[in-house]
Amino acid sequence: MSPLRIGIVGARFAAELHATNYRPLLGLRASLAAVCSRTRGEAERFAERHAIPRVFTDYQALVASPDVDVVDICATTDRHHEIAIAAARAGKHVIVEKPLTGAFCEATEPRDVMLATALANADAVLEAVAKAGVTLCYAEDFVYAPPVAKLRRLLDASGGAILELRAEESHSGSHAAYARRWKSAGGGALLRMGSHPVGAVLHLKHWEGVRRRGRPVRVRAVFAEVATLSRLPAVSGLTRHLSTRAEDVEDWSVAVLTFEDGTMATIHSNDITLGGVRNVVTAYLTNAVIQANINPNNTLTVYAPDAAVWGDEYITEKVETKAGWQFPSPDEDWMRGYPQELEDFVGAIRDGREPLSGGLLAREVVEVIYAGYVSAATGRRVELPRP
Repeated sequence: MSPLRIGIVGARFAAELHATNYRPLLGLRASLAAVCSRTRGEAERFAERHAIPRVFTDYQALVASPDVDVVDICATTDRHHEIAIAAARAGKHVIVEKPLTGAFCEATEPRDVMLATALANADAVLEAVAKAGVTLCYAEDFVYAPPVAKLRRLLDASGGAILELRAEESHSGSHAAYARRWKSAGGGALLRMGSHPVGAVLHLKHWEGVRRRGRPVRVRAVFAEVATLSRLPAVSGLTRHLSTRAEDVEDWSVAVLTFEDGTMATIHSNDITLGGVRNVVTAYLTNAVIQANINPNNTLTVYAPDAAVWGDEYITEKVETKAGWQFPSPDEDWMRGYPQELEDFVGAIRDGREPLSGGLLAREVVEVIYAGYVSAATGRRVELPRP
């Protein structure tokens, strides 16, 4: 079988992560065939860094190219669903970064309308993929992170059952301009960051349900709170080291999920946490506790009184200073699951099978998060339609 020819839409942070972590697969299994960015110079520089032969500035041209088999969508969130639909209709397999889609409108739009819009966008992607008979791969790296993979194996070995899951992604804020506004981001911390921990806990309950009962266990109710803490009058004018520039989106969120079997999950996601990215998942079982520390972890612990000691050496994502005690990850991409994720996606497409992270997870993440927005706006628990 010939290598899968991959076209990447996007040329910034997520695209760089993907292009870098395809490297172990290049040759017999995959090739980077094309890149698309609305800015030609950016696309050309990306192509030069990653030895990509073709450059596009229009994603429609990339998805129509006979030299592309797989469209890897690393564009801004508001473009995910339209590019995925176009790719599927062109007969191309689809890899899409998290979240699958959302509601990209004014922040004043009623939250129940947002929920309906986001689900309509998600369903349109799933319908296009099903009709074309192509594979949809949902790029939720938490699913593939080695600590979470080990959590699954320990869960299986324990013979116990999950009672509660607690998961978090937090840091000091996004540098991306699109993340500041609802119309381009589809929401704030609950969507942009919460999609990781929500995806992780949904995946673990899907996994457990299939292993124990032959079908995924899904969320049946959501209760959530959101806030924009960095803009509170009480903290105005104070010295801060946060990067968040939220305009009409939240920078803090907490959600409580109730699953069909009565078990629970708690999700924290915010842009107000200093000290680098915090990615953790904890499972409380009937007979054990498993804590998966993706970031930070103590594989390597270092100290320097002066940040200049470490020079240009990378420490970890979004840490505000290199001084003091630090936890550098020897291979951050590996610890977060990016090479494992892409290996599964390439294998799934080549073998004609469902990836570990696919359409069911992608849609339910959107459903749960926008139900959370409805809950936060109304102050009530939101029940989800389940058979």
